[in-house]
Amino acid sequence: MKNKQYYYQNLLSFYQFNIPANCHLLEIRNKNYSILKKLKPRKGVCVDLFNNQNLNLKEKFEYLILPDSLNQLDDIQKVIHQLRSLVTPESRIILNYYNFFWSPLLMLAEKLGLRKKQKQSNWLSSDDIYNLLALEGFEIIKTGKRFLFPIYLPVVSNLINRYIGNLPIVNKLCLINYIIARPIIIKKDKQLTVSVVIPARNEKGNIENAVKRLPKMGQHTEIIFVEGHSKDGTYQEIKRVTKKYKSLDIKYTKQDGVGKGDAVKKGFAVAQGDILMILDADLTVAPEELLKFYFAIASGKGEFINGSRLVYPMEKQAMRTLNILGNKFFSIAFSWMLSQKIKDTLCGTKAISLKNYRKIVANQGYFGDFDPFGDFDLIFGSAKLNLKFIEIPIKYKARKYGETNISRFKHGWLLLKMTLFSLRKIKFV
Repeated sequence: MKNKQYYYQNLLSFYQFNIPANCHLLEIRNKNYSILKKLKPRKGVCVDLFNNQNLNLKEKFEYLILPDSLNQLDDIQKVIHQLRSLVTPESRIILNYYNFFWSPLLMLAEKLGLRKKQKQSNWLSSDDIYNLLALEGFEIIKTGKRFLFPIYLPVVSNLINRYIGNLPIVNKLCLINYIIARPIIIKKDKQLTVSVVIPARNEKGNIENAVKRLPKMGQHTEIIFVEGHSKDGTYQEIKRVTKKYKSLDIKYTKQDGVGKGDAVKKGFAVAQGDILMILDADLTVAPEELLKFYFAIASGKGEFINGSRLVYPMEKQAMRTLNILGNKFFSIAFSWMLSQKIKDTLCGTKAISLKNYRKIVANQGYFGDFDPFGDFDLIFGSAKLNLKFIEIPIKYKARKYGETNISRFKHGWLLLKMTLFSLRKIKFV
């Protein structure tokens, strides 16, 4: 495989990872090549802006890509400005450009005849691109670098680019910068419906309080209890509370499998709301906090909303020291792995739209069914879809009834295995 082919194949792999097949796709093509057909869009449009930089299109696209194009455009801001009319709130712009660090090396390669001579390029810093995107109403979801070793050597090149090139510090030397961004679109006050799924195992003493304290959100709030083989009469208590609060929309079911992850999936499968939320039945996160999650997602400020228990002081006995240290470790690991900041990966309180959850389910084959908690299916799936993460600080309280269902060592080992698994699926690709 020649070096040029190797470079293009590596770049194509990046776009294939981030763009699902059968989408509606616009490519602002590079002068020398196009990758549109290899991405297998449902409908694809390829535009060459190097002779005429006017986009006369009347349609909206799910994905808009600029592979190796920014370095060649005469007026980058003008092109980004025109893209603004071609997006929806769910659209993603994905682009890449050369790392300025490589400028002298590439010029030397041209002089030595190792690289085809190029027309003078735009050499852009990441701050330049962030600024241009912000000026035209886009916000950054992810940034990163890839492709450390542009020379093809069997086995060696793959080892360096897939693993070594993704390591902290070393990664800063990579040839390619990439950015994934979304349009900033302030949503109107649309009254959305909400489904709150409450997994409950041995939580009899918390069921009525969960219902009484849950705020009304949006146009309608649906409460779904998923009972998990309790031994303290939790299921009977759910039935009693449902009869007592007939004016509320309360549903309940028993899970067939085991674990919170299974319970969340069963609850989401029957949910009807536009927005899906998870509330742990132990009430260590106050039900009243869910209003913050609703406003964050209903306003469009975020697409995957995650609670963070590691900001405010906790009540005594709310979280053991070893758990806190474990949370901090996974926070660092996941922020690096996902290329998005996430402070508290293990907080059970989360929110996502039904539409995006269905996309995660449709793509679940990529990760497989490996998560007993339910948190990581949502985190990894949202990262794969390039959803905008928002974390909401919450006050974490000690439980008033029952005992935790989490085993520090057993579940900690499971988390470590999932982290290693996801490294292969997300970071080292």
